[in-house]
Amino acid sequence: MNTLLPFSSDYMEGAYPAILERLTAINTIPQDGYGTDGISEEARKKILEACQCPNGEVHFLSGGTQTNAVVIDAILRRYEGVIAASTGHVSIHEAGAIEYTGHKVIELPQHQGKLSASDVARFMENFEADASKDHLVQPGMVYISQPTEYGTLYTKQELAELSDVCKKYSLSLYADGARLAYALATPENDVSLADLATYCTAFYIGGTKCGALIGEAVVLPKKGLIPHFFTTIKQHGTLLAKGWLLGTQFDVLFSDNCYERIGKTAIEYADAIRKTLKDNGFDFYFPTATNQIFVIMDNQKLTAFSKKVAYSMWEAYDADHTVIRLATSWATTKENTDKLIACLKEL
Repeated sequence: MNTLLPFSSDYMEGAYPAILERLTAINTIPQDGYGTDGISEEARKKILEACQCPNGEVHFLSGGTQTNAVVIDAILRRYEGVIAASTGHVSIHEAGAIEYTGHKVIELPQHQGKLSASDVARFMENFEADASKDHLVQPGMVYISQPTEYGTLYTKQELAELSDVCKKYSLSLYADGARLAYALATPENDVSLADLATYCTAFYIGGTKCGALIGEAVVLPKKGLIPHFFTTIKQHGTLLAKGWLLGTQFDVLFSDNCYERIGKTAIEYADAIRKTLKDNGFDFYFPTATNQIFVIMDNQKLTAFSKKVAYSMWEAYDADHTVIRLATSWATTKENTDKLIACLKEL
């Protein structure tokens, strides 16, 4: 049994207790398959209400990589690619899943994990002016995540600017919300679910990293945007026969503002860890406000630290230092946070 303090990621625990209680309560009640059950339909209504797009669509898929691959493949034409930051999840942490569907990921520079509207506009201007553009992969979409792979946040203004550029060049704007609950719980955040529905062509609300056992909810603010999307999901092998398993979890998460509350303790504990790191002379790779913390650690200290704490190795900083990631989650406890803080003070 792993006895290290669990701060390596935000999907290490099971599910929010109310979800397990609900699943247990309906366990032996027969449900219609493939997400056509009444519970899933109620969950869809609650999500669309929270996103303030009552005429949209919601589809439940099992995981983030599957969701990104299906949505991107469904929206793009065969000859189109997706623009993403060089540090975007689809660029580095999905094992080429997007390219496997036949679509190139077109990488642009990142700014603390984010794409800038000016960089996208400059790329599109140059692309349109290229006399050989018909020989190139055609850009068809811009991919972002909220929060980013580096735990940073797009502001509402940045989201609006990206949306304007996408509209100018007829690009879809797609937001990966794997950790969206933590963005919504961060005081510095000013982007709501309704804002995502306003500015994005499509986005998904993360469940796997935000209190669900498994599952993500794709939101299409405009109904019919992707013809036969249900069939496309099945064609990709990502349609669950027991779709009610996903729908039920999101029905719980979108009752009594649970989803917008579930990440608050993660942010509180992450802030306490950040304060300890700062007070004890550690350097951050860059500032973040969400549940992910990127710290530059001396390799000798890291050797001692690794005997007590589970963390994510990120990248080498120099010959003597390494960037590591510490992550809190909805399930992080004060007891473990206090123990981590004590470990950091001892280094």
